Amino acid sequence: MRVCVCTIVHHPEDARILHRQIRALLDAGHEVTYIAPFRACNVTPWREISPVDVPRATGRRRLRALRAAHRALSEHAAYADLILLHDPELLVSMPREVRSRTVVWDVHEDTAAALTAKGWVPGPVRPLLRPAVRRLEKRSERRHRLLLAEEGYRERFREDHPVVPNTTYVADLPPGPPDGRRAVYVGHLSVARGALDMIAMARLLAPEGIMVELIGAADGEVRPALRDAQREGVLRWYGFVPNDRALRIAEGAMAGLALLHDEPNYRHSMPTKVVEYMARGVPVVSTPNPPAVEIVEPSGCGLIVPFADPAAAAKAVRRLREDAELRIGMGKRGYETARARFHWPTHAERFVTQLELWAGRAPALIADAEAVPEFEEPVPEY
Repeated sequence: MRVCVCTIVHHPEDARILHRQIRALLDAGHEVTYIAPFRACNVTPWREISPVDVPRATGRRRLRALRAAHRALSEHAAYADLILLHDPELLVSMPREVRSRTVVWDVHEDTAAALTAKGWVPGPVRPLLRPAVRRLEKRSERRHRLLLAEEGYRERFREDHPVVPNTTYVADLPPGPPDGRRAVYVGHLSVARGALDMIAMARLLAPEGIMVELIGAADGEVRPALRDAQREGVLRWYGFVPNDRALRIAEGAMAGLALLHDEPNYRHSMPTKVVEYMARGVPVVSTPNPPAVEIVEPSGCGLIVPFADPAAAAKAVRRLREDAELRIGMGKRGYETARARFHWPTHAERFVTQLELWAGRAPALIADAEAVPEFEEPVPEY
């Protein structure tokens, strides 16, 4: 099967796109053409894929990237069995050559709800864009196939669509115990994702010998504060690091931070970073977004702190530092839960099988749609 994957918004080394989905397709023996902003992000593509470079869509500068992506999709659609799109922008005014192929939209977020957290969208325009986004979703559902990243996204659509959850690779053997020196964050840095809260928390913890490490690209509105804090030595900011290397840096930390704000888009989206910390045996410190609470509290793998409260987050980190038995136990329980429920290879096989079915390339024994297994997660007992 030949799959054409395209994004103009996400980093080419996005964990879901490259490290999980494309990796799963390559491992299954399929060919992948990857249209993405390689040069804009200073990325060298994997040798196993056929790369096509396009500009990156950032802020209000999106039209040039969208036109380039549509040209590339038109060129490569002819030999693709399936086209996998990761940005809703790509569904707008799609070229005829692309519409005639099997198109799959991978729904990463609740775009309409996420408008409140996108600083580049003018406030007065947001109420006007929300209904337009909903109309685009309904039209796309009629014309294309959909994959959903969250169970909570189902209610936005009329039909039933398969869910490919944002899980992670979990090692066969448990990692070493967490230390008592570092608190880490892995992911994009923005105000809504708690970047300023983590900076304030770092200022409280640095005098006590606790280093806060932030691993990820940052929005322009928080970069000056990050640079100032790094110059002052109160935290360490790595910038963007590919997901696999970022998680190796995080391993061994005493706390993994997930201080998301109470935004509509986060209320029904599982924070992938929570699962990634658990897989690495890192205790979680999270704000009370419902999906995070539903994972952290039953498994006993971390602590929940109030929204936008750096002092409470710092207090939770101190508690983990002072109680070695607590942090080691939380790290162990987190790993066990991640291994039982969130190991990506379990979902990778189902993801690939679903695309094969839609492309008409599924083996005879699963040619019936009912033969494709559901994306369900076994729940461990404690």
